Amino acid sequence: MCSILGIINFKDSTIDVAQEVLNEMNKTMAHRGPDQNGYFRNNFVCFSHNRLSIIDVENGLQPMTVTFEGKMYTIIYNGEIYNADELRQELINCGVVFKTHCDTEVVLYSYAVWGKNCSEKLNGIYAFAVYDSANEQVYLSRDRMGVKPFFYTLLGNSLIFASEIKAILKHPQVKAEIDSEGIWQLLYLSPMRPTNNGIFKNILEISPGYHGIFNKDGLNLYKYWDLEAYTLEDSEDTIIEKTRFLLTDAINRQLVSDVPLCTFLSGGLDSSIITSVAMSCNQKSDFYNADNITLSCNEKAKAPLSSYSFEYEGNKKHFTKTSFQPDSDDEYAVWLANYLGTDHKVLSVSQQKIADLLQTAVISRDLPGMADIDSSLLYYCGEVKKRHTVALSGECSDEVFGGYPWFYKSEMLNRDFFPWIHDPESRVFFFNSDFAKPKEGLDYIKQMYLDSKNECPLVKNEEESMKTSRIATWLSVKWFMTSLLERKDRMSMANGLEVRVPFSDHRILEYVFNVPWSIKYKNRVEKSLLRAAMSQYLPEKILHRKKSPYPKTHNPLYESIIIKMFQETISNPKSILRDIIHSDTLTILQSSSNITWYGQLMGRPQLIAWLIQLDYWFRKYNVRIV
Repeated sequence: MCSILGIINFKDSTIDVAQEVLNEMNKTMAHRGPDQNGYFRNNFVCFSHNRLSIIDVENGLQPMTVTFEGKMYTIIYNGEIYNADELRQELINCGVVFKTHCDTEVVLYSYAVWGKNCSEKLNGIYAFAVYDSANEQVYLSRDRMGVKPFFYTLLGNSLIFASEIKAILKHPQVKAEIDSEGIWQLLYLSPMRPTNNGIFKNILEISPGYHGIFNKDGLNLYKYWDLEAYTLEDSEDTIIEKTRFLLTDAINRQLVSDVPLCTFLSGGLDSSIITSVAMSCNQKSDFYNADNITLSCNEKAKAPLSSYSFEYEGNKKHFTKTSFQPDSDDEYAVWLANYLGTDHKVLSVSQQKIADLLQTAVISRDLPGMADIDSSLLYYCGEVKKRHTVALSGECSDEVFGGYPWFYKSEMLNRDFFPWIHDPESRVFFFNSDFAKPKEGLDYIKQMYLDSKNECPLVKNEEESMKTSRIATWLSVKWFMTSLLERKDRMSMANGLEVRVPFSDHRILEYVFNVPWSIKYKNRVEKSLLRAAMSQYLPEKILHRKKSPYPKTHNPLYESIIIKMFQETISNPKSILRDIIHSDTLTILQSSSNITWYGQLMGRPQLIAWLIQLDYWFRKYNVRIV
């Protein structure tokens, strides 16, 4: 993985863009690509790139320029293409002569040969820009699920884009400002945000599944992919078989790497499937183990795959069963690792450490996020990076296969707000009304929800349960999932670690979206289709385990630490919290026994920590309210 950065102006030119400005902007994202960096610039285009070497380590330096049929093309690219081998052969048949084995060259020639239709042919995670000198334009594209980020702003006649907001804000003419809409998105939606919006005023993001052209006429973005609804005629047995093929194929494609690769193994259904399939050695390509020794497919059976699980100090002592999380992960992860024979490590983090990293997590995300859910993942990824550069993770399964209660509880979707936010009004009760403007904000976000819900593609005269599942999938993919993917990308790439998410393969979503709900929820079992399709890969103990979310700390020591941090924050004369929240906020929060700020992951400790992050974000980024 990498970072991309561009400044483009086809009217006034980019000659006046100082190289030192470009250098400083690019330097803010060095963590995304610690191995190499490069630049390309002419009168109209400034490209900058940081590279994390994964495939063809020696020959994949960017920006990359090729000439095809007398025309020159230059690319900066962040991502991995999982059907690169097939595309490579197709392009060779079109007359392309490749000089490297990296997928960057495949993407570049894909545009040279197929033009703006190239993105429809890609299977992978990506954000890239191609300078087409003959047509005096730059082509921009982002992957279907939004796994890879692509932020931009328009400054006069210039387009400025980057993998992370911090790089754009480093430009001397871009201001860190937030208006009422940005405030409402922070208060009512956080850690979610609209997929085309960067919260900061005038900083936007290319939506997942969109591409476009920037030229002297400006920026024009178009949708090249979206979900389609149709009536699936396949039998149940065929559905199970196709689902198994699509998922195992996605996992196997994503095991290809020229650097050490591992899996995140929580012991839950999703990560266990990925680890088990990886251990089955179905992939054809070689991979590298943690000792940088190339292994053939036969040798892989003898050399165990590395896996990691995560835990917090003191969680075993303080864990309390709930209907949402009936048991903890640690026992299952170690048991399955022994069962499969992986080289497994349990990573543990202290309460003080995850509190200390709350501010670093804000910098990694450029926004207040998921409090210790972010900071703990940031820590874990740093530990994984000590031995590995690529990891596979189980995100996106619940959104695709229906693992959340709003998939089968229509009443959660029939209200006028996002189902994972239980009480939107309580999210702003401790903010001053002059800052929050709660009525206008609530109406604004409610309309955003209804508009998104109404965009869901449906089939006429379907059963109500199928309609509910479609809407739940649509909302989960467009909102909930993108938030989790953003967290994974920022916390992993802050450590130069690439995390791949096989369940986000668009082919899986396209198919499962149209599978009857009666099969996906057979016998009222969540994700029953996934369990049926992958039953041969897992023992019963794991196959029928109830959903387990990303682990969070249950140790009361953490809450004590952040309460002290909050008190220190609010006592700082420069704290914005002094002006925007009520003075008795902490007392009210401490007396509230049941707070669910976001889903079931963020409760009272996380909310207090989020307020600390919010304050730090305003101060660190010098955010001005306009």
